[in-house]
Amino acid sequence: MNLPLKGIIPPMITPLTENGELDLIGLEKLIEHLISGGVHGIFILGTNGEGPSLTYALRKELIHNACKFVDHRVPVLVGITDTSFEGSIEIAQCSKEAEADAVVVAPPYYFPVSQSEMMEYLENLIPELPLPVMMYNMPSHTKLHLSLETVRKAKELGAIGIKDSSGDMAYFYSLIEEFKGSPEFSIITGTELFIPESIIHGGDGAVAGGANFFPRLYVDLYEASLANDKKAITELRNKVIKVYDTIYSVGKHTSRITKGTKTALAVMGICNDYMAQPLRKFKPNERRKIKEYIEEFEKIN
Repeated sequence: MNLPLKGIIPPMITPLTENGELDLIGLEKLIEHLISGGVHGIFILGTNGEGPSLTYALRKELIHNACKFVDHRVPVLVGITDTSFEGSIEIAQCSKEAEADAVVVAPPYYFPVSQSEMMEYLENLIPELPLPVMMYNMPSHTKLHLSLETVRKAKELGAIGIKDSSGDMAYFYSLIEEFKGSPEFSIITGTELFIPESIIHGGDGAVAGGANFFPRLYVDLYEASLANDKKAITELRNKVIKVYDTIYSVGKHTSRITKGTKTALAVMGICNDYMAQPLRKFKPNERRKIKEYIEEFEKIN
């Protein structure tokens, strides 16, 4: 894997069957959809991948099959965040065996963790990992907003970058400034609307959920941002805003983004939209709205 990691890296959803098993046919179709859309990598078992809701057996099955289907065409990153230290190591070892390229670590969820405790955790975890590690800042889900000092410690221990999903642009810019002397350390946004600002100000890419269903849109926005093509950026960002206003707006709860993403893929005929509990898939009226929105997009593209 070439460093720094760059480009559009979808946080791939996990296709499931009605009985909660891995949808292998849907998984292969989804991976081909992403790669043909020009993505620069694939991140599995993240938030959109419902990683924490899946059994270890299913996670391992996903890792092995995703790596087989990708077949080294793009880097595969695997989320190993867990409440169990040993569980994270176990999934990391599986990722190594499956020939994934890197693992992704966020603060363990449930118990509140301090910055000093997180640094000590990383001092114990990172030397045990068999693959390069990327940090993941997701304070809305983990209760901890990684400080610059904690990210600096992670880098000293060998981390290759950070995905920031805080939605805090000032913090994201501070990451770029802090690590501008380390071009091999990737600064990647998890906020899709930030792609142009991220790239123009020195960031490296985006883990963009909408790239699950419209990979080419986000790849084009990334490339327009690299070229600082203001006209193209405006046109493409307006389409991303429309994704927020339509597909991401169906439903009342914050789970609507993951549900909307899976439903969009289902109505496009790529994979099923079954969710891992406690989440449940959209009801027929919500699914109908997503279908209408996808059809609207297809008419203008």
